[in-house]
Amino acid sequence: MHRREMLLTAGAAVIGLSAFPLGWVSAADNKKQKILYYTKSAGFVHPEVDRKLTGGKLSRSEKLLTEWGEKSGFEVLCSQDPAVFDGDLDQFDAIAFYTSSDYKANKHPISDEQKKKLLNSIKSGKPFVGIHSATDTFRKPDSPEIDPYIAMIGAEFIKHDAQQKAKNRVADPKFPGMEGLGEYIELHEEWYTFKKYAKDLHVILVQETEGMKGPTYQRPPFPATWAHKYGKGRVFYTSLGHREDIWKNKIFRQILLGGIAWALGNAKAEIPPNIDQVTPDAEVLSKIKTVAPKATN
Repeated sequence: MHRREMLLTAGAAVIGLSAFPLGWVSAADNKKQKILYYTKSAGFVHPEVDRKLTGGKLSRSEKLLTEWGEKSGFEVLCSQDPAVFDGDLDQFDAIAFYTSSDYKANKHPISDEQKKKLLNSIKSGKPFVGIHSATDTFRKPDSPEIDPYIAMIGAEFIKHDAQQKAKNRVADPKFPGMEGLGEYIELHEEWYTFKKYAKDLHVILVQETEGMKGPTYQRPPFPATWAHKYGKGRVFYTSLGHREDIWKNKIFRQILLGGIAWALGNAKAEIPPNIDQVTPDAEVLSKIKTVAPKATN
């Protein structure tokens, strides 16, 4: 049996009770990998990346990801300083974003030049992981234009309604971190909606909208967690991660660590485009909202 299969299958029947770190797979050569976790907010500051809530120390999510790395054998450098992108990105084996922009004020967590450097790095093979509001970064909601960063991460955030309990359907139970989760996961979360989906997305979790409260969710099911390639770089994104209890949830930890392990190339998975098959109407609401109304007499 493959090492990844042994690790995950062993705990599949007792999800949440298995030995740490369920979902993680180390590099084949046991190299200690280094991840940049960048959490700069130019717009709304999410509590899980807000260092004011921790007295100027690492934010809650930064502290947890660092602890997971210590237990799993990878190193995490947490930063909210855009100057890190002026340095050597080759020192990092992967880059993770929990960022936000203020599109109305045209403020972003990194400069346009730093963004070009980041995207070129990913195109050349640098793994990238986006968490929650990473899709609320460099978005252009009032324009049909797709920013290069949005093309990289795979979709653009639209909005969300009130936090509520809802289901995500597991579209790919074989993807790293998905084993043992069953057909659905059900969590209380701030659920994002999206548009401008990349056509090559491999959808991993689908947002099931039936029964959800709020006008934003009155649309067909749509991708919520996915993977794809941007040039040579592996890109993983999950919309999960707003709430403190989500970060403490072992299912979320398994999903995120599995996605990071895949992005780094430690865990293998086939990622053929499946967005048209598993979420054929993913863009329905987006199209309705962006088409100008017909003139009437």
